[in-house]
Amino acid sequence: MQIEIPKGYEALGEVLQHAVNQAAGGKGKDRHASGEPFEQQKICRIARAVGLGFPLGQAEKKIEESLRLGTRGPDELLGAINYLAAACIVMIENQPENRTR
Repeated sequence: MQIEIPKGYEALGEVLQHAVNQAAGGKGKDRHASGEPFEQQKICRIARAVGLGFPLGQAEKKIEESLRLGTRGPDELLGAINYLAAACIVMIENQPENRTR
C-alpha cells in the first residue's frame, strides 16, 4: 500500500514512516512480530483481550520515557505512535458497522 502525502504534510508522513519502520524492523520485529501482521501481534491482541487501557497506558509510558531519554526520546515517541495505532485499529474493529454478526 502506498500512502499519498498531501503537500505540506511531508514532515508528518516522514515521522509516520519512521514509526512503521520501527514496528516492522528492529526491536519491534525482534520482540513482537513473529512474522505476524501488525494487527495480529501482541500489541493488538492484548488490547482486544484486556481493553484499550493497555495500548493507551503503554503510549503514555513511552511519552514519559521520551522526556528523560534525551536524544533517544524520539524513538520512544515512535513507539507511542505505534501503541496509539494499535488502539485505533482495535477501536475501529469495535465500531458496530465493523463487527461481524
